[in-house]
Amino acid sequence: MADKHEAAQIRAADSAGIAAAAQQLRAGGLVALPTETVYGLAARADQAESVAAIYRAKGRPDFNPLIVHVPSVAAARGLARFDDRAEALAAAFWPGALTLVLPVRAEAAIAPAVTAGLPTIALRCPAHPVMRAVLDATGLPLAAPSANRSGGVSPTRADHVAASLGDAVPLILDGGSCAAGLESTIVALREGGAWQVLRPGPITESQISAILGQGPDAVTSAAIEAPGQLASHYAPGKPVRLNAAAAEPDEFLIGFGPVRGDVSLSPTGDLAEAAARLYAALHAAAAAPKPRIAVATIPDGGIGAAINDRLRRAAA
Repeated sequence: MADKHEAAQIRAADSAGIAAAAQQLRAGGLVALPTETVYGLAARADQAESVAAIYRAKGRPDFNPLIVHVPSVAAARGLARFDDRAEALAAAFWPGALTLVLPVRAEAAIAPAVTAGLPTIALRCPAHPVMRAVLDATGLPLAAPSANRSGGVSPTRADHVAASLGDAVPLILDGGSCAAGLESTIVALREGGAWQVLRPGPITESQISAILGQGPDAVTSAAIEAPGQLASHYAPGKPVRLNAAAAEPDEFLIGFGPVRGDVSLSPTGDLAEAAARLYAALHAAAAAPKPRIAVATIPDGGIGAAINDRLRRAAA
């Protein structure tokens, strides 16, 4: 028998539940819901505050790009640049368990934390009827990593989500067990015709080779397109000074808490908010006329440790 907490939190994925989920998402909140792979923790992908809520619920950001779920190929084309290969893969496997990593459009209305500061965006058009109904009802692209605490086992049932996230997610749509139970295959399409499987999943490499007309030799040995591997992903192109209490005359100051700065990662000292705003703040500092950057002290506990790791790379 479900306890009182679960009974209030888990709702049937019927028309009323889908309408409630859409309302929650449009308002900037979180909803856990099924896809054909695993349950996702969804939030609107165009608001930094909503992305921060994902980080907060999961316990910390892993600073990998978040997969953005869209209802159609047409919606995906509005966010990324599609070439013939992308069109062919989408025609073959969408809706379905394939995520494409493609060049993000400069005009795409996506929060910077979603792409983790990279020039690419990870897109998937899911097949699960509940996720598709919610996408249609919201009219929004939805960022949705797995609906579990960071480092935990991915959830394939609604009760898995409740056990892992507890009160951190206010609404879980119960669509039964996920069909695949394995996260989507992620494929990055490189310039010059090369491609790389970044994460194996339900769609196999041989299936992708058959569609693209290329053998395994096309899979490059380039670094995976995820933050934390290349220092240039975080380097703003200017000297960076950390643990600053105030700015020098030639510095652009990124504030936190009581240190206000030219921009602030979080005026209230909220580390989840700071994580969601980190890349946007570094972009602002890089574009500013001042030749150097200073960053206020960020507490090193919890999410702060991940933020400081990125800042140390930026300052290296």
